Amino acid sequence: MRRFSLPVLILAAGLAQAAHAQTPAQSVAPTAEDGLMVGAIDDTVPACQDFYAHACNGWLAANPIPSDQSSWDVDSVLVENTRLKLKAILEQAAAQPTPVTKKIGDYWAACMDEAGIEAKGTEPLRAELDRINAVTDKQDLAPLVAHLHRIGLDVLFSFGSDQDFHDATKVIAEADQGGLGLPERDYYFKKGKDADDTRAAYVAHTGRLFELLGEPATQAARDAQTVMAFETALAQGSLSTVRRRDPSAIYHKQARAALDGLTPGFDWAAYLTAVGAPKFDSLNVSVPGFFTATQKLIAQTPLEDIKVYLTAHLLAHAADMLPGKFVDESFDFYGRTLHGIKELRPRWKRCVAFADGDLGEDLGRVYVEDAFGPEGKARILALVQNLKAAFAEDIGSLSWMGRDTKLKALHKLAVMAEKIGYPDKWRDYSALDIKPDDALGNRFRASAFELARQLAKIDKPVDRGEWFMTPPTVNAYYDDQKNDINFPAGILQPPNFDAHWDDAINYGAIGATIGHEMTHGFDDSGRQFDADGNLANWWTRQDAKNFHTRTECIASEYSGFSAVPGTRLDGHLTLGENTADNGGTRLALMALRKALAGTKKTQKIDGYTPDQRFFLGYAQSWCENQTPASARLQALTDPHSTASFRVNGVVANMPEFAKAFSCKVGAPMAPAKSCRVW
Repeated sequence: MRRFSLPVLILAAGLAQAAHAQTPAQSVAPTAEDGLMVGAIDDTVPACQDFYAHACNGWLAANPIPSDQSSWDVDSVLVENTRLKLKAILEQAAAQPTPVTKKIGDYWAACMDEAGIEAKGTEPLRAELDRINAVTDKQDLAPLVAHLHRIGLDVLFSFGSDQDFHDATKVIAEADQGGLGLPERDYYFKKGKDADDTRAAYVAHTGRLFELLGEPATQAARDAQTVMAFETALAQGSLSTVRRRDPSAIYHKQARAALDGLTPGFDWAAYLTAVGAPKFDSLNVSVPGFFTATQKLIAQTPLEDIKVYLTAHLLAHAADMLPGKFVDESFDFYGRTLHGIKELRPRWKRCVAFADGDLGEDLGRVYVEDAFGPEGKARILALVQNLKAAFAEDIGSLSWMGRDTKLKALHKLAVMAEKIGYPDKWRDYSALDIKPDDALGNRFRASAFELARQLAKIDKPVDRGEWFMTPPTVNAYYDDQKNDINFPAGILQPPNFDAHWDDAINYGAIGATIGHEMTHGFDDSGRQFDADGNLANWWTRQDAKNFHTRTECIASEYSGFSAVPGTRLDGHLTLGENTADNGGTRLALMALRKALAGTKKTQKIDGYTPDQRFFLGYAQSWCENQTPASARLQALTDPHSTASFRVNGVVANMPEFAKAFSCKVGAPMAPAKSCRVW
C-alpha cells in the first residue's frame, strides 16, 4: 500500500487521509512541461548527503502543516481537490437527487445537519444504551455483542469473512482479536514517559465521555479506569502488529465447534444467529490464544464492568454524529493528542470522508465520469506491462535464487492481474436504508449493511472483481490472495501521474508505486502465497534462506532510522513496505531505461539527465511535513516508514543513484554496504 491507513477509531474521528481546504499560498507546483518541481530542489544540500532534503526542502519550506492536519504532503492538494469534487457531487445529490444519487444526497444532508444533531442530543443513543443496560446475565452477552458488531462497534473480538489461506477460491468465516481503543496492543505496555502520558490521556478522555453522557465526575473516572483495565487484559492476549505480519501466525482453520471449546462461557450459537451469519462447518480462528484469554477475562470480570466497557466503545464510535461536545472530545484525544493536530477539520470534510466510507461506490461511480479518462488508463496499462517485463528480467538475473524458484516466481508475476480506476461492476446499496434526518442511524445501518455483505460471502466463491478501496481514494494496494494490483482513479492524477509528463517523472512517481505494489507479491509476507493466492511454500530451502538474509539486511538498516528523537522505526514492522519501496523503485528505473532505449528522449531537461529526473521525481512524490506526534504514532503502529526514509533508505541501496549523481563511496547516500532483495 502506498500511503498509510489510520486506526479504525481515528477514522471514526474523521481524520482519515484528510487534506486542508486551502493550498498554502507558496506551494511549489510541478512545472507544466515535465512534472518536476524545480523550485523544490535545495542545492545547498548535496544530493549525495541527504537526497530527501535536496529534492524536497523548497517544497517543505513553502508548505507548512495546516492547523487541521497532522501532516501535509505532495498528495494533499490532490486529496483536497478530490474532496472538493466529492463535496460538489454530494451537494448536487442532496439538492437535486436522481435515482442513482438519492442515497448519497440523503446521507450528506443528514451528516451536515449540525443543528438537528445538536437538538437531538444523546437521544439517538438511548435505544443502544438501554440495550446494554438491560443485560442481567453474562449468558446474554453474546446476542448483545452481535448487535454491537452489526452497528460498527469493535468490542471483545472481530468476526467476519476472508479468503481461505489454503484455498483462495473460497471465502470462509473468520474470528479475530479486537476490542481495543488505543491504536494497537503495544500502546498498553510500552514503557517511558510518552507511553505513560498517552495512556493517562486516554483514560482522561474516556472519563470525559462518560461525563458528557451525564455521569458524576468521580463515577466517570472510575469507569474510565475500568475500561483501561479491561482493554489491557484484551491487549495481553493479542498478537503484536509485527507478529501478525506473518500469515501463518494468523491462520488456524478449525471446526465450528472449536469456538465453543475456546470460550465455553460465550454462547456462540446465539451470537452467530444474532449477527446474521450463515451456517458453516469451519472457520479461521486467527488468534486462538486471544479467545482463550478473552474467555478468562469475561469469567473474571463483573458483568457491570463489562457493560461499562461496552458503553465506552458505543460513545467513542458514535461521537462524530453526536452533539459538538462529543465531537470535540473525540478530536481532542485522537486528533490533538495522538496526531498533534491543532484544530478539527470543517464538518463538510468529515462528512465527505464518511460518505466515501459508507457509500463509496455510489459516490465513486459519479466521480469517475469526469475524473479518469481512457487516455490515462491506456498509459497506466502500458506502464504496468513495462514494469512487469522489467520484473521478469530482474527475477531471471538474480544470483541468489535457484532455477526452480525462479520459474514459480515468474509464473506468479505473469498471472498477476491489474485493476485500474474503478470496478467493472458497481456495488448494489439498495438494501441500505438511508434517511435525510438520521445521521447516527445512517452510520449504524451502513455498518450493518457492510457486515451483512461480508458474512454473505461465507462458503461462497471469491469475487475477484471486488475492490477494497473506493474509486476516489488516493492510494493503491496489492492483494496477496487475489494476486492482483489495484490502482483507484484517485491516485492516477498529478502529482503522481500525467499522461503528458516526461517519462522519467512518471516512472519515478507512479511507476515506482506500480513497482512497489508488484513487489508486495514477493515481500516477506507476499512471498508466502503462490500464484493462485494460496498460503504455500514454493521456495527451496536455500532460496528461502537467501531471501531471509537479504530482508534482514533491510530490517536492520531501517531499524537504525529515527522518526523523531527517541523513537526509531521498527525494521520488522516496516519490512514489507521497505522491501516494496526498494524493489519497486529499482524496477521502475529498469522499465524507464527500456522505454527510452532507442528514442530521442535521453537528453537533459531542466539540466538533469533522465536518471536524475527519475530519482528527483521519486523523491518529490514523498515530500511531506508531519507533526512529531504523528511521526511517532506512525513509527509505533504503521508498516510504512516515514517519508524521508522512504526516499533516503531507497536511494542509499541503489548504485544507480550514486552513479547518476556522482556520489563517492562512503557518502551517506552511497554507503560501502547496501541492501538488496529485488
